[in-house]
Amino acid sequence: MIIHIDMDAFYASVEELDNPQIKTRPVIVGGPSKQRGVVSAANYEARKYGVHSAMPMITASRLCPNAIIIKPRHQRYSEVSKQIKAIFFRYTPLVQPLSLDEAFLDVNQSTRLFGSPIAIAKRIKSEIQSELNLTASVGIAPNKFLAKLASDADKPDGFVIVNESEIQSFLDPMPVNRLWGVGKSSAKRLEEQAIYSVYDLRRKKLDQLENIFGTQTAQHLYNLSRGIDGRKVNVESVTKSISRETTFSNDIDDLTEIRRVFVILTENVCERMRGENLFAKTIQIKYRRKDFKTFTRSDSLVHATNQTDTVWKTVSQLITNHIVKSVTPLRLVGVGLTNFSQDNELQPDLFENTDYTLDKISDRINTKFGSAALSRAKGLSKTDPKKQ
Repeated sequence: MIIHIDMDAFYASVEELDNPQIKTRPVIVGGPSKQRGVVSAANYEARKYGVHSAMPMITASRLCPNAIIIKPRHQRYSEVSKQIKAIFFRYTPLVQPLSLDEAFLDVNQSTRLFGSPIAIAKRIKSEIQSELNLTASVGIAPNKFLAKLASDADKPDGFVIVNESEIQSFLDPMPVNRLWGVGKSSAKRLEEQAIYSVYDLRRKKLDQLENIFGTQTAQHLYNLSRGIDGRKVNVESVTKSISRETTFSNDIDDLTEIRRVFVILTENVCERMRGENLFAKTIQIKYRRKDFKTFTRSDSLVHATNQTDTVWKTVSQLITNHIVKSVTPLRLVGVGLTNFSQDNELQPDLFENTDYTLDKISDRINTKFGSAALSRAKGLSKTDPKKQ
């Protein structure tokens, strides 16, 4: 049996943990409502108003005008995520994180020590609650696909078990778009064939599905409708890139403002890198023009780094080389880091690394007081009250 553990409204729950006074209020984690940002997370009070993750912030603010809006604190979320994973590893080394707030666990080799998969899952859920004061939803099933569906079936604070004999009774009533890989386009094509539920799909023969989707997709849907998923828990699964981007409320061509936003995004991605003890060699900028044409430009360093100033020098040069030379109004900008190193390959310095020390101090302050508590002057706007 495979266990899938999914933290409930993770970012918002961490904010409530650090500030219990907001626990009964609707809480939205994301960008300012006046910008074209999106919702990163919403607690269940906010969800009552129809707010959900990936929703435009302006829509979320309109649906829930009394919500408390909080900027994400990725360093803090990474810190709590490590504590959660430490609980997982008490019971099995076979842990595959999908993100900061969810993971698959294969506990089949741990049952002689800790009891059945159900008993192990109950202990993990209980320890997350007692030690971290957070709730998780748990799904237990014969494979990853079913376990993930199960963890989502009774949120929040859910605990759902799908045994072999219950697979079809669990799957059949579900809308077909709950199947892994079925997006809006695929769902529309299925609906054109009067396939609305998993049961409807399961009644189709393989060759009928092949006529609609082709061999590979047909086999994929055929298997999933029967609860078949041969994927193993992959302990080698690691973060391959970290990025942050923002969409402007109005398209801008002010290079000073564009650079200011790039500074903030650089600080954010580097803070998260340090929180996860990662070091990157490749630095990338992303920008989208007002005509919606999107560009990415990158450069690689000799030594991997997570130092903000080192990354900013490359970001700044990329801006000079590519954005300054073709000034046109932009609607979106972003910074990404990839090509990670397993070890710290920072170039040795004969002197104390003052920049890195300042980064760590800044991280601790921002973790305690919020992501904007301490930032570089280059990232402040002319009207920012912190400059006054």
